[in-house]
Amino acid sequence: MGLLRFIRDVSGRSCGLVSNRSSHQQRAFSCKAVVLPRFGAPDVLQIRSNEKLPELGSKDVLVATKAAAVNPLDVRMREGYGRSLFEPLLPLILGRDVSGEVIAVGNSVKQLHVGQEVFGALHPTAVRGTYSDYSILEEDQLVVKPSSLSHMEAAAIPFAALTAWRALKGTAEIKKGQRVLVLGGGGAVGLAAIQLAKAAGCQVTSTCGKRSMDRAVEAGAEHTVDYTSENLKDKLGGRFDAILDTIGVQETEALGVSCLKRGGHYMTLQGEAVNYADKLGLVAGGAAAAAVLLKKQVQYRQAYGIEYAWTIMRTDSEALQDIAMLVRNGKLKIPVGKVFSLWEAAQAHYCQERKQAHGKVVLHLD
Repeated sequence: MGLLRFIRDVSGRSCGLVSNRSSHQQRAFSCKAVVLPRFGAPDVLQIRSNEKLPELGSKDVLVATKAAAVNPLDVRMREGYGRSLFEPLLPLILGRDVSGEVIAVGNSVKQLHVGQEVFGALHPTAVRGTYSDYSILEEDQLVVKPSSLSHMEAAAIPFAALTAWRALKGTAEIKKGQRVLVLGGGGAVGLAAIQLAKAAGCQVTSTCGKRSMDRAVEAGAEHTVDYTSENLKDKLGGRFDAILDTIGVQETEALGVSCLKRGGHYMTLQGEAVNYADKLGLVAGGAAAAAVLLKKQVQYRQAYGIEYAWTIMRTDSEALQDIAMLVRNGKLKIPVGKVFSLWEAAQAHYCQERKQAHGKVVLHLD
């Protein structure tokens, strides 16, 4: 990376970053961030102006954050979800999605360079998130931002789209002509799943609330059903090759399993691994969760001839490239519902958890 001094991005923010490759030392500069010092309500979030930025690793990219989305996972983590993993690491910086400009890269970074506009997402277990005016991600967690998108539009996409991609293309390996059902198609992951399945040439059906039906149709669902309907299974119209359940309650799991063809895939976002870890500790909880998952997989395979999986988002360079291509071709977009400044993160969390935005909640920096 060589010597970097007082790098300045287009918004005028400056940083006193010095990196000396020979001594492997870097004088960290202070940056602004929204910090979670303890679990609780949105009001526990603190704005700090002197957070130290860690040294860049060889595969890392330093991004001047222009926008960061607020995900349901951020809200759950703030409340204490994943306590067994994250409590010893407090304080945390929340945030997974980011869109911004590259201002520095590590020695091993090959595809990205200073000045490029990029978007991407961190892994769910990252402890230094994107609610900061500077974010650090690995190269394979970022991709060049399509010029057709604003930073706010771009920040709304990656975490949700990567989650849906992992389920439909990574696990179920959906193919042209197959039937796909999205249970809960009105949220960001659901909308991303509809668009990914449609782009793959699948026939897509979605359940959602009345408020979201038009949006699901616009995303590409050929058939939408109000989830409150009586005789819901009959209205779905037959069996499916793959089902993504974004709701993950007992009722939707029972519905999904009963609607699958033999050899089909049922995937839920509401796996129990973290909950078991929080209750029993990382080791015992991990073992208990693995046992529960295996039991269900065997049970459903023997009884119905179907595959059962807990879907966990994973950063993936191939997936990000695929997602960016779909965005450039106008085949993938997640609507932005409400925009807040970074310093209004608490209000943004209230908005997200109360579902006051009909679309993605995004934090804007500039």
